[in-house]
Amino acid sequence: MKKILTLSLLFVISLMASAQMVDPVKFTSTLKTGNTAEGEIVFTGKIDKGWHVYSTNLGSDGPIEATFNVVKLDGVELVGGLKPRGNEISQFDEMFGMKLRYFENNVTFVQKVKFTKPDYSIDCYLNYGACNDQMCMPPTDVNFKKSGKSPAVTGADEKKDEAKAEEEKPAEEVAADTAAVAPVVADSTVVDANSDLWAPVVDKMKEANAGDDLASHGLLSIFLMGLLGGLLALVMPCIWPIIPMTVSFFLKRAKDDKKKGIKDAVTYGISIVVIYLTLGILVTAIAGPSKLNELSTNAYFNIFLFGLLVVFALSFFGWFEIKLPDSWANKVDTKASSTTGLLSIFLMAFTLVLVSFSCTAPIIGLLLVETVTSGNWVSPTIGMLGFALALAVPFTLFALFPSWLKSAPRSGSWMTTIKVVLGFVELAFALKFFSVADLAYGWHLLDREVFLSLWIAIFLFLGLYLIGVLKFQEDEVGGDINKPMPVVCIMGGLVSIAFAIYMVPGLWGAPCKAVSAFAPPINTQDFNLNTKVVEAKYTNYDEGMAAAKASGKPVFVDFTGFGCVNCRKMEAAVWTDPTVADKLTKDYVLISLFVDDKTPLAEPMEVEFNGQKRTLRTIGDKWSFLQASKFGANAQPYYVCLDNEGNPLGGSFSYKEDIPGFKEFLDNCLKNYKK
Repeated sequence: MKKILTLSLLFVISLMASAQMVDPVKFTSTLKTGNTAEGEIVFTGKIDKGWHVYSTNLGSDGPIEATFNVVKLDGVELVGGLKPRGNEISQFDEMFGMKLRYFENNVTFVQKVKFTKPDYSIDCYLNYGACNDQMCMPPTDVNFKKSGKSPAVTGADEKKDEAKAEEEKPAEEVAADTAAVAPVVADSTVVDANSDLWAPVVDKMKEANAGDDLASHGLLSIFLMGLLGGLLALVMPCIWPIIPMTVSFFLKRAKDDKKKGIKDAVTYGISIVVIYLTLGILVTAIAGPSKLNELSTNAYFNIFLFGLLVVFALSFFGWFEIKLPDSWANKVDTKASSTTGLLSIFLMAFTLVLVSFSCTAPIIGLLLVETVTSGNWVSPTIGMLGFALALAVPFTLFALFPSWLKSAPRSGSWMTTIKVVLGFVELAFALKFFSVADLAYGWHLLDREVFLSLWIAIFLFLGLYLIGVLKFQEDEVGGDINKPMPVVCIMGGLVSIAFAIYMVPGLWGAPCKAVSAFAPPINTQDFNLNTKVVEAKYTNYDEGMAAAKASGKPVFVDFTGFGCVNCRKMEAAVWTDPTVADKLTKDYVLISLFVDDKTPLAEPMEVEFNGQKRTLRTIGDKWSFLQASKFGANAQPYYVCLDNEGNPLGGSFSYKEDIPGFKEFLDNCLKNYKK
């Protein structure tokens, strides 16, 4: 049994790393020709689930649209503009205030061409943008180069026909052809590959991010949440009364051999850990990292989680009981009685798991829901490890030291109170997951003020329950319904009512930092008195770094995009918080680098990254290359703090509307800078 536990822990430890580079779209390109003087340059893309690629002609105020760009054409001319093919989805986007068109799963872009000489040479590229619900890719190029003999082009007669056709072509069509070509000219900025400020720090970022995952806001917080869930499950009505029976069983076995009794008690505890840990590993292994990340942003899955948590809450309120078939527990219990050795101990632990299902299922359900949607695919295993330890250790200790049972509280109505309180908590968490679906589909059923109103009501009623004003049917079973509530409950009720009052100013736009990680972004609120906006003073990396060195301040680098939806959400929901805004504007030099800036460089630049050559044509290409080569990341938003030499002051931060977490990130960077 110890070997199984050790192997399980090794499995968990081996999964701690997570990649920063993403490649959600794979494009291929080809030139299709026939027996005529016309052909098609075809770009075919396969899109990962959860991602989408934007269509053509969205306008300058929208996200990154697909465009066809010419580097050099000889012996060939364009016919019309770039045309998308596939199942185009059209949906109104509140952030951009316009209808966006995009493709999921697969897409094809076609540019028609006409050959004008016997020999041709084509050097061009497709530029496109891709996003999911959490991040966006920088503008990405798909290069196409080809030369050869032109089909069906024989000489001067056809050239005359082409010249005549050009003269007769309508003005609108000529304009469309001209717009399809994006010439590469302008700007004097260059990439200083020898500058220390551009030196790669990928390994340092990996170390810092690995440390962050194990910090309070990462896997450690998941483990502690599991630990708390296990302790709450321990005092449920279907687990706490089992402890004395379990202790008496081990006392009988230890009557003749004390060492054997200790061994059996420890084995029982390890068995509980293995059973629950196996559940967490199964969830992780079956779904896998990509599936869990996909589910965390899937609207249908979040609606399912919302319904599941509501059902769990109603069961804790006493409307019904979630139970496994009694025959399952009876069969396992019979098998445990008829066997001996370690197997009988393991089957006893399994019987406990089955019998206590009605109490543990809602808690385990909430825990797994939180871990699956946390963005870290190891979380279910870590959470279940914490839950199992909290449940197993008390059983083991009471079996080893039975005299402690005399000082343990007896079963009573206090257990019912804990169940009802957990029901309110699950109801509050359920709204968080409905909010994800509401934001994804733009239903506007749960905007920020509606969400806060419901939370105010939930925690107000929780407070009224704890001080004895509100009663449930479950309370009649627990004892005297008119019995005064204990002091601890009354104090908890006052705290819950105070929390409800604290959220009231949020209805008018107050940040309400304590709930910012759960509530919808503040830009969904119809009436908002908080209009503070934070903007970067510098949009050039080298200039901003020089200014920071002169002023003796650390640097906050914001890799963003004009068409990045989640970048705007972070700026509206997190940056506008007064304390965050003060830190960004007073304690840091803020640099915003737009990876979709189409301002051309003076001349294209050839760079090499990961063994592949890449052509930098625009300012956005330059900042995209900086992000990938220096930090090993390519999605936006992406935030990193640097000292005046270009070294990271901590890990990175991406899309997460968590004001306390973002503030902690800034504070840690400042602390490291002062060192």
